Amino acid sequence: MEIKQQIQDNAKEFLKSGDNVASDALRMVLAAIISKEKEKGYKVSKDKPDLKEENLIKESELTNDEVINTLSSEIKKRKDAIVLYEKGNRPELADKEKREIEILQKYLPEQLSEVELKKIIEESINKTGAKEMKDMGKVMADLMPKVKGKADSSEISKIVKEILSGK
Repeated sequence: MEIKQQIQDNAKEFLKSGDNVASDALRMVLAAIISKEKEKGYKVSKDKPDLKEENLIKESELTNDEVINTLSSEIKKRKDAIVLYEKGNRPELADKEKREIEILQKYLPEQLSEVELKKIIEESINKTGAKEMKDMGKVMADLMPKVKGKADSSEISKIVKEILSGK
């Protein structure tokens, strides 16, 4: 089953069960997905002006990878909000964001452990021949397709910086 369809089905289930935090989180993600699909549809319609509407709709649908990117982006927004809520002494709002993150992460591929992630990063560093911080772009370009959706990008960046600055 496609991730988007699974999110839609679960949003309905949570709404019926009265779990407002979960249903709200999923509806917000669906809104983000639909927005991305509209953007994609606009680009497709500019590139292919003669495309029939049903084909335009099909080509505008996000792939599972694009849905995963959207989910990752929504999770990052919530992590940023948690930091702000905790600074503003609003633990109840931070807790709500944490709960939403837990819900959204269920739709991502299984997350890599720190040990697995470091191993993949080291492989990319060796493959690209990176020796210093200025080589980080090469490492990230090689690395991201392998770990997309499986690890937090800020964590990936942090580990790459640690390893490159230690070399």
